[in-house]
Amino acid sequence: MMRLASPFWLVLVAVAVVLLVLWMLRRRWQRYPFPNVAEALGRTGRIPERTVTAGVLAALALAPLAVALARPQEVLSRHLEHAEGVDLVVALDVSGSMSALDFEPTDRLGVAKEVISSFLEGRANDRFALVVFAGAAVTLCPLTLDHGVAQHLLDEVKMGSLPDGTAIGLGLGTAVARLRNSEAESKVVILVTDGSNNTGQLDPVNAAEMAAELGITVHTVLVGRGGLVPVPITGRDPRTGRIHRQVRQMEMEINPELLAELARLTGGNSFRARDPKALEGVFASIDELERTEFTSTKLVRYRERFEPWAIAALVVLLLGAALEALIGRTPW
Repeated sequence: MMRLASPFWLVLVAVAVVLLVLWMLRRRWQRYPFPNVAEALGRTGRIPERTVTAGVLAALALAPLAVALARPQEVLSRHLEHAEGVDLVVALDVSGSMSALDFEPTDRLGVAKEVISSFLEGRANDRFALVVFAGAAVTLCPLTLDHGVAQHLLDEVKMGSLPDGTAIGLGLGTAVARLRNSEAESKVVILVTDGSNNTGQLDPVNAAEMAAELGITVHTVLVGRGGLVPVPITGRDPRTGRIHRQVRQMEMEINPELLAELARLTGGNSFRARDPKALEGVFASIDELERTEFTSTKLVRYRERFEPWAIAALVVLLLGAALEALIGRTPW
């Protein structure tokens, strides 16, 4: 897509046409000032048309020059003025227990990432932020309409980047902080975890109360099941130094009552997904959230394209000057 940054310069095209017409009329009626010279040369008509082309080229050079001054620009990104959507933060548990293999074909975290990714694809007008938590919590992506960036950061989420543990309070509190200054009517946190709060300085209930005060709805999603579940364990052989991986049955603690209370305090819903199909159904239900209208401006970049037009104007002028020099000077 192209645009002109200074289109008023195109008036030079009209100026070029007027000058060309006036110049041609002047040459048409211009005669020798001394009749005896005309008789000596055996001519009684108009002066010879020796460099008509040079004058025409000089006038025509104003056209590409006008386009160059108007600064044609190539639009490199889209400008979105208005959109309908929700300010949405996903708080995703990345603790070690999310590596449990009760969710096929990968683990709990892998399936959760795939479902969240599909969920985002269907909500192109939502502003999205991503918070991950384990023993601590960090914001990977602030609120943005650029879902390409958000999807890339979601793909890069992995376990082991944070201290182990399940700090649900910190994860929820960080997500609430992302929405503190939001002006959207609908502000939503989706808390995805597979465990119970066992670390962190912020109590989950206090975090939910802060969310309620700010008008933020919290939906909680408990993935997986409690009890014995298969978990991959990585170790190093003390004799050979080789790293080996084995699957062990480990006891998983869950707290669906806490998650239900967090959702209740904020007017949200509490969901439980024991398999990938159920998790997809959970996000399909969340997809029916109310929508609100807000104004947002995305970065629009332009690439200047005036150079070819400026070069064309220069070439035409030089060509006209060359013809004038070679054929002979034309009286004006």
